[in-house]
Amino acid sequence: MAEEVYKKLAKHLARLPAGYPSTESGVELRILNQLFTPKDAELAMHLTLIPEEPRVISYRAGIPLEEGISRLQEMDQKGLIFGTPRKGESMQYRIQQFIIGFWEGQVNKLSPELVLNFEEYLDSFIDLDLWQKIPQLRTIPVGESIRVKTDVMPYERAEELVKAQTILAVNNCICRQEQRIIGKGCNKPEESCLSFGQAAERGLRQNRGRAITQKEAMEILHRAEKAGLILQTGNAKKALFLCTCCGCCCGALRCIKHDPKPASRVSSPFVVSLNINTCIGCGNCIDRCQMDAILLDEGKAILDLNRCIGCGLCVSTCPTNSYSLLRKPKAKQPYVPGTLLETYVRLGHVSGRMRLSSLIHMKIKSATDRLKIPN
Repeated sequence: MAEEVYKKLAKHLARLPAGYPSTESGVELRILNQLFTPKDAELAMHLTLIPEEPRVISYRAGIPLEEGISRLQEMDQKGLIFGTPRKGESMQYRIQQFIIGFWEGQVNKLSPELVLNFEEYLDSFIDLDLWQKIPQLRTIPVGESIRVKTDVMPYERAEELVKAQTILAVNNCICRQEQRIIGKGCNKPEESCLSFGQAAERGLRQNRGRAITQKEAMEILHRAEKAGLILQTGNAKKALFLCTCCGCCCGALRCIKHDPKPASRVSSPFVVSLNINTCIGCGNCIDRCQMDAILLDEGKAILDLNRCIGCGLCVSTCPTNSYSLLRKPKAKQPYVPGTLLETYVRLGHVSGRMRLSSLIHMKIKSATDRLKIPN
């Protein structure tokens, strides 16, 4: 009985834009079993991508309202679903995808068994061909790599993203946590992932992070640059989070790094240029490059543009200014959606998992169910 409910939940998640592919080993079911109780799994199947009040979800699930409120609050606190407070109204809840979604909600709560299951599932979950078409993350350059002459949009500057926020929080990096649990990874800062606005409020409500000021956020960005960390945010102009990533721990970057041409897989408006005539072969750039895009040959750096993702880490510490950050030609500029909702709509369309008509049907059903509820 319990196994069946997890199979049904897996199918429910598989219909979301990012999907939830099945495997021969059934590791995806083991992950759900570890995170969701059977009752959690049953209730989660009555949630959609449309935020709804507990009364609507409880009606759909056929449970008393008070029970629905309690269980939804508990699931939100576990990081399994996404709760949104509405001013003057009750909380609203929606389903979450696996990544980016309820997996990140497990930060500070990981077990070795869960991490090993995640590691087994990661390559099956991330489809690089689909990621290349509609990435969930985009790379933005570290601030120190941006020169005055570089044409940069506000949503391409980490500092500008931070300055636009009024509510900020910092969280531990789940990727570094999980790698350290299994004896891998690095010694780079763990408390390093920034969240903004609604995402920050949720993390604080769930005790997954701590509130910070804009000044503290800027200091974290500066520390990340010194540590050689890549800046990644959601693939949207309106940022809800900003991660400081390394190629040895970040799940997405690890998958991309294994590809022979990482540059083709990421959303990045920039590429690095190298003046080999001024290079002194110090090797600083090799240590900082997270994609293994640089090597030394006869005392000079050699840059593999097929592996460069335009993060700027080599630019910011080159003692001879031999590296520079260049904007890609207009034809190669990635499209950046306005919001993450648009990103997921596009992802659902391209993957074929959720067409616009499906979202419209979901919205109509939500409104219909709301009208059916007895007064």
